[in-house]
Amino acid sequence: MSDALERFHPATASWFRGAFDRPTPAQEGAWDSLASGAHTLVVAPTGSGKTLSAFLDSLDRLMLGGGGDADGSAERPPGTRVLYISPLKALAVDVERNLRAPLAGIARQAASLGVRTAEVTVGIRTGDTPPEERRRQRSRPPHVLVTTPESLFLLLTSAARETLATVDTVIIDEIHAVAASKRGAHLALSLERLDQLLDTPARRVGLSATVRPHSEVARFLAGERPVTVVAPGSDKRFELTVRVPVEDMTDLSSASTDVTAPPGTPGEGSIWPHVERQVVDLIAAHRSTIVFVNSRRLAERLTARLNEIHAEDTEPGSLP
Repeated sequence: MSDALERFHPATASWFRGAFDRPTPAQEGAWDSLASGAHTLVVAPTGSGKTLSAFLDSLDRLMLGGGGDADGSAERPPGTRVLYISPLKALAVDVERNLRAPLAGIARQAASLGVRTAEVTVGIRTGDTPPEERRRQRSRPPHVLVTTPESLFLLLTSAARETLATVDTVIIDEIHAVAASKRGAHLALSLERLDQLLDTPARRVGLSATVRPHSEVARFLAGERPVTVVAPGSDKRFELTVRVPVEDMTDLSSASTDVTAPPGTPGEGSIWPHVERQVVDLIAAHRSTIVFVNSRRLAERLTARLNEIHAEDTEPGSLP
């Protein structure tokens, strides 16, 4: 892990080590490419840390002046430096919120090392952004702006486009979701219009789920410009357990008959009470559970039964 993190300031590396076990292959590959300044496409499954791999390089540079022994004592000039584009408005809001953790964590680690950090501001611009917030962003642009393709287009067609004249990195998340659509063509045009505002074209970073062919997504990301594709191998792993809610499927006579079975199932000797009991137990043992059924009506009936069983379990005096 030390080799992958040596490119960052010690404060950034220390925060990462405290927050995660080790960098993923996708992160290591992304950091190698970003260190060279290349346009980069990261193709990896959900949970591989793609978004953080793109942001950490920029946060390290903005807060601490880059790797080595540099610090962030110098004030950052006004203007947006990092533009994060998400095709999903909800994802944009989540990313803006999740950026707070590395910003605060790196600042704490730097303070413990006696190193000053520059203040890095984060803003979000979507269709839901209030007018007063838009005016504030125009007068004092955030260093990191989180937005959507449509909002980027509106920014570029307004007087606020001058706030983007200092952008040096563009991160496009879920790029596979727009690459083959009219929406993607519109975004590609906006990216070229953005480059026309800049003294030096921005470095582009694309984040994609596993998709083929990589070359087509890379061409969408940066046109004919060279793109480094980071696509570490990842074998799909399945953990499958078959659970039988009763000991003997041929003998259901012991099944409880004091509950109403869902439509289409026999009342006496029904397996449903056992299924419902096991589903409740699984839900209680996990943070997230998805249950698939054959119809909406069955989903509603099952949900009602699960709530009833849970209420019985949590009543005073009931057994755990």
